[in-house]
Amino acid sequence: MQNIKIDTRRITDWDSFHDVFSKALGLPKTYGRNLDALIDCMTSLDDPAAAMTKKHAPPGGVVTLVLQHGGDFATRCPELFKALQDSTAFVNWRRIEKNQPAVVALAYHRDA
Repeated sequence: MQNIKIDTRRITDWDSFHDVFSKALGLPKTYGRNLDALIDCMTSLDDPAAAMTKKHAPPGGVVTLVLQHGGDFATRCPELFKALQDSTAFVNWRRIEKNQPAVVALAYHRDA
């Protein structure tokens, strides 16, 4: 498993959301800075040859996005928090529909 810590205190709006995730996942310069592009990049977390991220899941493993200060993030930026939850769930759903394993997880504590 690959854990990637995300300091959600650095996220205040959509621009900073994309900045933080782009840096944390090592997204390509061509990253479109929208949820569809993020979903496409995260879908390939286990495929280094796709060059969609610089961080990768180990073979048969998962990338866990560890949301530091997750409760604060959920309170301050509920739209962004929900978008991240939905995007992560969709990445895994789309992969499962193709008989591929889930590849990304979220870890956070709502009170922290």
